[in-house]
Amino acid sequence: MKHPFPFRIGTTSYIIPDEIIPNVRFLAQQVDDIELVLFEVDDGPNNLPDPSAIHELRRLAEENDLTYTVHLPLDLRLADKEGKQHQSLTKARKVIECTLGLNPWAYVLHLDGQEELENSDAHKKELWNDQAVKALDIVSKWAGDEALLSVENLEHYPTHFWDAVLDRSKASRCIDIGHLWLGHQDPVAYLEKHIQRARVLHIHGIKDRDHKSLANVPRDELKRVFDCIIAEKYSGVITIEVFEKDEFLTSMRTINEILNHGAKEASWEQN
Repeated sequence: MKHPFPFRIGTTSYIIPDEIIPNVRFLAQQVDDIELVLFEVDDGPNNLPDPSAIHELRRLAEENDLTYTVHLPLDLRLADKEGKQHQSLTKARKVIECTLGLNPWAYVLHLDGQEELENSDAHKKELWNDQAVKALDIVSKWAGDEALLSVENLEHYPTHFWDAVLDRSKASRCIDIGHLWLGHQDPVAYLEKHIQRARVLHIHGIKDRDHKSLANVPRDELKRVFDCIIAEKYSGVITIEVFEKDEFLTSMRTINEILNHGAKEASWEQN
């Protein structure tokens, strides 16, 4: 482990303005996990790694005690309005099959319940719950283990929105602490309730918008959150979900200061 933390610290594959492999090379000695943010535009560009890139990513992981989390590209839904299989499943399968050779720590995903969120019809919500459970079951067969699917909480949804689905599934949680801050929710209360089910945590500061440096979070609040994470003996991945080098470096510096590991200059400070 590169850091004296009981968890695996990570960040995204978009820290320097370059493609995935240069980012992984830049980060390999600085983090324990990298979230691969993949996309595929219909009849347009994509950044899905080809077999040679997967081979290089696997080599870098083996040489640097590195793991990967993979963020699925579209909010997951079983069917579209016409009842056909939703394109989110098609794209999820392509991403999973592309990255299976990396033995990802987790596949992070959103569940698309926007229509149900805006509709008070209890029957429609129950139907969505059934379909969401089925969608997770389908995707889990491609991933090989339902626990590898980490369902992320989103800021525009009630914090309990996914509970009925997860009560019927073996999928894990991705607790996004930044989304809880953005929604004016108490992350400690949420962590205490759900962290034992979490495989991944996302954390990022708020300044005009989210996904900013943790230096923007009041130190007392950040320490309160990390004290909870450590007290709960969490040993999974914590992803600093930012997308710029300075945001990453200042976030790492802030975490080290909060956890009293900042006295000795860390290796990442020299990059």
